[in-house]
Amino acid sequence: MIEILNEAEVERAARTGRLVGTILQDLKARVRVGTDLLEIDSWAKAMILDAGATSCYVDYEPPFGRGPFGHYICTAVNDAVLHGKPYHYRLADGDLLTLDLAIITEGIAADAAISFIVGPTRDPRDEALIETTERALEAAIAVARPDARMGDISHAIGSVLTSAGYAINMEFGGHGIGSTMHQDPHVANDGRPGRGVRLRAGMLLAIEPWVMADTRTLVTDDDGWTLRSATGCRTAHTEHTIAITANGARILTLPAKQEAPAPETA
Repeated sequence: MIEILNEAEVERAARTGRLVGTILQDLKARVRVGTDLLEIDSWAKAMILDAGATSCYVDYEPPFGRGPFGHYICTAVNDAVLHGKPYHYRLADGDLLTLDLAIITEGIAADAAISFIVGPTRDPRDEALIETTERALEAAIAVARPDARMGDISHAIGSVLTSAGYAINMEFGGHGIGSTMHQDPHVANDGRPGRGVRLRAGMLLAIEPWVMADTRTLVTDDDGWTLRSATGCRTAHTEHTIAITANGARILTLPAKQEAPAPETA
């Protein structure tokens, strides 16, 4: 099912998205060398509950996971890229960390992810991974407007990723979102322009380019959830929830201090 939200519901989604973006940036600011992944999960839990929000993850039990997820945030380190289940691990200098968060407030969900390097050590190859996913997301958002096709978004993502030399895994991508976290349509990270679902004002999409440095093959960790690169290479993942408006895409998951205004009428 593809939900179409009215203007009031989009404003509720914007409030949820603002909270998601703010929590992610607050967590990033708190993370240090030596921070434990379970600490991050505990911080996320406190922030979510203090805001009166509901986690999309704790009781989540989809076919691709083993049992309820049981945590409030996904924490993926280095070769882990998606659905990273927090565990007792202290972050080291130079680790590449992805935080992925989805919550519901006022009956509407929002979902976002950020990747960043922990500590002062910077590997240019890791920085390139992160920067490429960010550029791919920007390219996708730039073409998201009413009457565009889903293939236009997928093609924009894929063009950036492939031009940077990365192989694309098509098993997991973005998704529709609304009253629940995962909905139709699927947002693949590569595709043909002019094909697929036609975009309409009121649609919410979670767009999430992600890459692995030297492979397109994933393996599932022993926890039944965490997806890692098959070669052990580094990975990155960037995500925003957007609303399709009459005047273009509105990014909903920016933190409060970075929030962009809704697109203006041409």
